[in-house]
Amino acid sequence: VQLVESGGGLVQPGGSLRLSCAASGFTFSTATMRWYRQAPGKARELVAGINNRGGSTNYGDSVKGRFTISRDNAKNTVYLQMNSLKPEDTAMYYCNVGYNYWGQGTQVTVSS
Repeated sequence: VQLVESGGGLVQPGGSLRLSCAASGFTFSTATMRWYRQAPGKARELVAGINNRGGSTNYGDSVKGRFTISRDNAKNTVYLQMNSLKPEDTAMYYCNVGYNYWGQGTQVTVSS
């Protein structure tokens, strides 16, 4: 299993970013995918999840209404569109599948 995140960076408050996670090594179209994040000194928290066909999604309370998770099963890729970013969204963002598989993470920094 390989998960490769991309799209992180430095953005000003109120800005937007789109994260991508390219997956391989498993049957992507049958898997629920999730995004987590971890800020320094804090526990890892669930940001968003999406079921295998994309028909069901769930979000952490702190990102509801601002972030959108989506997937393209033809491209084996899951996305996280992040709008109205706040400084407290600053964290390393990780793609996840199952209990044990994680990407290397992509850093998101929201600062003026």
